[in-house]
Amino acid sequence: MDNADLLKQGRNLILQLHKMLVDFEREGYEMINGRTTSGQFLNVLLEDPGFAWLKEFSNLIVVVDEMFAQKDGLDGSAIDAELARMRDLVVMKDVPEDFPGKYQYALQESSEIAGKHAELKSLLAQN
Repeated sequence: MDNADLLKQGRNLILQLHKMLVDFEREGYEMINGRTTSGQFLNVLLEDPGFAWLKEFSNLIVVVDEMFAQKDGLDGSAIDAELARMRDLVVMKDVPEDFPGKYQYALQESSEIAGKHAELKSLLAQN
């Protein structure tokens, strides 16, 4: 598998992982604050600093999507840089200080999230 395919597959796994993490965080939020509509929770995600750690995933997804949408082809060094960023995120290296604690908590509390994390980590180890 070449690096472009690896990045695309990694992006798809990160998208799935991100959704699981958002659902996990929503469940915890609603246990404390009561049920919210999707729109209300979206506002919480965007505005509440306690959820800012999730932006590490969403920002990476957006960057990779923009790379693949370019009409002038993919730059090999940009692909390598985003793969490195993806690997760093998975091992919690060079991330904001609140990220590791919140991500680690989700990994410990949800076997589904831990499984997707392991799948992503295994994929990224292929290169």
